[in-house]
Amino acid sequence: MTSIKIFGQDKYRDVSLFLILIPLINAINYYLTYATIRFNAHGLLTFIIDTLMGYAAWITVRSIIIYLDRIFPFTDRPLKRIVIQLISTTVAGLLVIILLTEMINYFATSGPVPKSFYLFDIFIFIIWFFVVNGIYIGLHYYREWTNSEAQRSKDKEIRKEGFLVNQGKQSISIPFNDIFCLFVEGEYVILLTNQSKKYFLSQSLDKAEQLCPDEWFFRLNRQFICHRNAITGFSRLENGKLEIFIRSLVNLPTAIQVSRTKAAAFKTWYG
Repeated sequence: MTSIKIFGQDKYRDVSLFLILIPLINAINYYLTYATIRFNAHGLLTFIIDTLMGYAAWITVRSIIIYLDRIFPFTDRPLKRIVIQLISTTVAGLLVIILLTEMINYFATSGPVPKSFYLFDIFIFIIWFFVVNGIYIGLHYYREWTNSEAQRSKDKEIRKEGFLVNQGKQSISIPFNDIFCLFVEGEYVILLTNQSKKYFLSQSLDKAEQLCPDEWFFRLNRQFICHRNAITGFSRLENGKLEIFIRSLVNLPTAIQVSRTKAAAFKTWYG
């Protein structure tokens, strides 16, 4: 959908939708309000004026929603945010419509605004403001969902790729499932595969830890990050420490200790 930025905001991508929706809402209002609709010049002019008033009310509502997004986002307290949004946008939107109606009536006619406007039309406008708010709330959560899905897809792609390592003059990707562990050896960080192949990493172990998916890898201590498949079990030691049993592989210890401070996190992760 094509979007137009208003007030420097392009979050909702809603402008094209409401450019069409406002005249449609106005047409439904005419159907609900008038017993007979006259298709003449006066009727067309009235419809255009009412539609422009609808646009003015919508822009007011939209401005309030965008302002609330900055000072009181949905992530803080969503129910309270929704209530504040419903009340503030409905009151502000009604004020815009009432003021414009009174102003146009003052210049166009000699009599007051019909009582039916305040007794019947206002009630319909309130319903429409709730509908518009529902659309914006739905757009917000739809956007959150699409962003979440996009992030999940990105994470999946990253996890398929694994670590990029150098082999001679070539750079190859080692998938995470092929990694046995990462560990510090002297001044180097080594990636060890399930086939006992070693590769040197250019990043530190701390940086490598950030790239490893949490559900597959655990930082046992300062020297070792192990894949879940490399761990066969654990036992409890004194002082709350753990001894982690590692599947036998060349030049690696078969047991690695985990400190008391990390023991609870490891048991949660492993369990």
